[in-house]
Amino acid sequence: MHDALRAHWPEYLMEGAGLGIFMVSACAVTALLEHPASPARQAIADPLARRVLIGLAMGLTAVGLIYSPWGRQSGAHLNPSVTFGFFRLGKIRGWDAVFYALFQFAGGLVGVLVAAAALGRALAHPSVNYVVTAPGPRGPAVAFAAELGISFVLMSVVLAMSNHPRLAPFTGLGAGALVALYISVEAPLSGMSMNPARTFGSALPAMTWTAIWTYLLAPPLGMLLAAELYARAWTPRRVLCAKLHHDASRRCIFRCGYAAARPIDSRLEEAHA
Repeated sequence: MHDALRAHWPEYLMEGAGLGIFMVSACAVTALLEHPASPARQAIADPLARRVLIGLAMGLTAVGLIYSPWGRQSGAHLNPSVTFGFFRLGKIRGWDAVFYALFQFAGGLVGVLVAAAALGRALAHPSVNYVVTAPGPRGPAVAFAAELGISFVLMSVVLAMSNHPRLAPFTGLGAGALVALYISVEAPLSGMSMNPARTFGSALPAMTWTAIWTYLLAPPLGMLLAAELYARAWTPRRVLCAKLHHDASRRCIFRCGYAAARPIDSRLEEAHA
């Protein structure tokens, strides 16, 4: 434990800061588009149009974080569910997974508190409510199924793209596009979390714990299921790394297969050319 913390604390801080930035963005954009006193809210009456704009903003935020210098070094999990999925695949060591999750939870909470200090009562207004994720009118069971499904699809896409030689550089774009799509379409069912740390970061300041079990259980289960199926269905194809975007110029703390795989992938690309 001490060795992992001493050696890898920069990556842990990057993970926490990354989710914190994501939450600041989520709070600011949601307050802008949902608070009734906001000119943007008054100008855009259609809830779907507002969700699409929030989705685009958050998708772009995710893409920016994944391709940022911090994201290229830490791997830009920003989500304990993603971390646990890569742990299941043997790409991240146990203590690194534990510290990633702890710092992600802390970062999500700090991000919401920073946004609360900047936005004041606007963030606490019921129309914004610290961007809490809660089940929609169809109830917790539907929310659980929805969270399970979107988490499964996201992790499946990340694994499929990040382990394909030609698609790997675009993994962050794929993940960001799914975030945007989910907020636009799925949010009315569950609030669109996919992330226990993201949900906790909003729930604590708001003191709103509605069906919290949904958001603590469904995303990890969905991503672990995706990892399990990928490992079984694609046995010949190795999982190269736990990074969403691998940059050889940044250090990698994972059980990384890029160095060994590069000559193989070069031959594969030549064969397909």
